[in-house]
Amino acid sequence: MHILEKKPTKRAWSGAIAQPATEFPPTELPILYGNIPEGLRGTLYRNGPARLERGGIHVGHWFDGDGAILAVNFTDTGATGVYRYVQTAGYQEEAAAGKLLYGNYGMKASGPIWNQWRRPVKHVANTSVLALPDKLLALWEGDNPYALDLESLETRGLDNLGGLDKGLPYSAHPKVDYQTQEIFNFGISPAPNATLNVYKSDFTGKILQKAKFTLEGLPAIHDFVLAGQYLVFFAPAVRANIWPLLLGTSTYSDSLKWHPEVGTQILVIDRDNLSLVSRGETEPWFQWHFANGYVDASGVVIVDIARYRDFQTNQYLKEVATGETHTPAKSTLTRVHLHPDTGKVTAIQELIDRHCEFPSVPQQNVGQASRYTYMSSFRPESDIAQEILNTIARFDSQTETFTEADLGENRYCSEPIHVHDAQNQAQSWLLTLVYDGNSHSSEVWVFDSDRLDETPICKLGLPSVIPPGFHGTWKPA
Repeated sequence: MHILEKKPTKRAWSGAIAQPATEFPPTELPILYGNIPEGLRGTLYRNGPARLERGGIHVGHWFDGDGAILAVNFTDTGATGVYRYVQTAGYQEEAAAGKLLYGNYGMKASGPIWNQWRRPVKHVANTSVLALPDKLLALWEGDNPYALDLESLETRGLDNLGGLDKGLPYSAHPKVDYQTQEIFNFGISPAPNATLNVYKSDFTGKILQKAKFTLEGLPAIHDFVLAGQYLVFFAPAVRANIWPLLLGTSTYSDSLKWHPEVGTQILVIDRDNLSLVSRGETEPWFQWHFANGYVDASGVVIVDIARYRDFQTNQYLKEVATGETHTPAKSTLTRVHLHPDTGKVTAIQELIDRHCEFPSVPQQNVGQASRYTYMSSFRPESDIAQEILNTIARFDSQTETFTEADLGENRYCSEPIHVHDAQNQAQSWLLTLVYDGNSHSSEVWVFDSDRLDETPICKLGLPSVIPPGFHGTWKPA
């Protein structure tokens, strides 16, 4: 007798992306547990791919989904939430057509192969947000950002920040120095030669200064770090094969190949005049994200990253969009020591052997030494090849301890956002968006940052499911 093999059951997180997300207007959010802390006043913003399918056709990679923004405003009278898709030109055109039309990171545009290279790529505005005094920027690293209204999230349109050429990339990882009120960012121009464009802006986002640096090949650079007086870029050992892209026979994702022989290329840039201080090279690795950087007492630059040994993470993230993953990709919080004048790495130190993604430090510590690093991770018993991030954690560099939250079974978190009490700097919280696969619902959880392993102090209900996303920010009231 032939026995049919039982197909593995999808993990609970797949329910969060099974259908395109549903927008909701400004809505008073119910308190499900605890109370909103008195000092928690301001707005939490989160961005992520919310639509992975249109007209029955699915996107090719998680990075291809249309971006939608969640805003949760905490006031003296409670909390209000609003959730809206970014109304990019491509989103509106595809909505009218009822089907996917454009190519993107992991998919080719509709139409004949011979014409692919001429087809524009859709701006999905799905990666991060930057809250400026008079607008919210929806960030995607392939183009100018989209500007939105801070309260209603109404899309205003593309914004060149007073200095970006049309189509010039502005990455999803700006670094804000809250002491000097300067904003630094970058963008990679792929042609005719791969170019690193670096920008310095004032606190309104207006670009004041730009610089350009030629890169070797076409590397995958997603993030960088502010470290004291330096901007530091690590170009991982991943290169895009440009010809299949130009011929339209490959997606950008599939053109990216692991090349350990090229090592990790390092660029150190002076933050004041955006001049090149040094270039260096070290052993190969891949990182999407930096946690933070600073200059120690001896003048050595210390950079903390979420480090992968290779580029399998890209395949894992591609699989997320299907609702089933099977590729393991572990990243650990790793510290790199380098001499800024030479770009020479003197030490590489794994800080803890636990998965680390979306690492960050308190806003006021960006570019300076920080005792605490916050991150998303996996519960110890998780199969990291089949799950998505399901806990948040804090690493204390002073005591070298790792403290994690217990969200419970079948609950999945977003990147934790650290928020200080405006009236009491000794008090702070961690905010995360939680998808509960048990009840197919989404909530906002508030933890005391010093009691992360205890029960949250507040849980807020949301009107609809918010799919797992990428990055967010906090704007104080």
